[in-house]
Amino acid sequence: MHTFLPIAYFENEFVPFENAKLSIATHALHYGTAAFGGMRGIPNPENPKQILLFRLNRHCQRLSQSAKFLNYELSPEKLQQIIIDFVQKNKPTQSFYIRPLVYSSGLGIAPRLHNIEKNFFVYGLEMGDYLSPDGISCRISSWTRQEDRSFPLRGKISAAYITSALAKTEAVESGFDEAILMNSQGKVCEATGMNIFIVRNSKLITPGFEQDILEGITRDSILTLARNLDIPTIERPIDKSELFIADEVFLCGTAAKIAPVKQIETFKLSSHRPITEKLRDKLFAITENKDPQYADWVYVVDLP
Repeated sequence: MHTFLPIAYFENEFVPFENAKLSIATHALHYGTAAFGGMRGIPNPENPKQILLFRLNRHCQRLSQSAKFLNYELSPEKLQQIIIDFVQKNKPTQSFYIRPLVYSSGLGIAPRLHNIEKNFFVYGLEMGDYLSPDGISCRISSWTRQEDRSFPLRGKISAAYITSALAKTEAVESGFDEAILMNSQGKVCEATGMNIFIVRNSKLITPGFEQDILEGITRDSILTLARNLDIPTIERPIDKSELFIADEVFLCGTAAKIAPVKQIETFKLSSHRPITEKLRDKLFAITENKDPQYADWVYVVDLP
């Protein structure tokens, strides 16, 4: 059972979470004409009257860009202020996850993006580890990631996640924790809601944007951290066979943070993960606002 934060932002006002309800005729429900974001927040370990949000401005920028695919103009500044107000009204006391979503709120039945109402809501829930920090098992999915020529993969569009849902269920029901999706060229793409990195010969490697991946914010953060730590980084296509012989593999995302992979299909991976651990420790310290070098990545919300 999820523990939801008590207040939601819905139809331009803050209301009790249980009162934020949509019509069964809502356009986005039928056609996937929605885009969402996700960000984590934690109470400041040094000050319980503060909440720390990781890369708030970047998350709001990406959601604003995603909304453009829906013919919806929603500024990052407006999104950011609503999220700050949302946090101040809820006063969370545990690690939590914020889910903002823009959507076609009209009740029409034609699949379109023009001449239909749009709206925006925010809710949140308490969240600990999404995946085991000790290591997870993955299978190669039988489902293929969409292509940008047929789907706007630069946006976090809700309709795209049917592939993720199919792949996740296939993985779990066949005895694995997570799925790795290949793209239409047969190259490694991403997991069901996370980007993927491998380490080979002390080099950190991840698929580039041309491989039909989501422009992950945690992925971007890890690449920046690695370069500043003098870890060589490479963005290039990754073959499936490379996964099985990699020195380290990990998944990353807002919900998953950095999740090491211990097994892919029948191949066991090493439990010695020096680069994964170094990056995970660094990222954890930053999210707790304990690294002055990356203080601009953490937005501090003062609670009333």
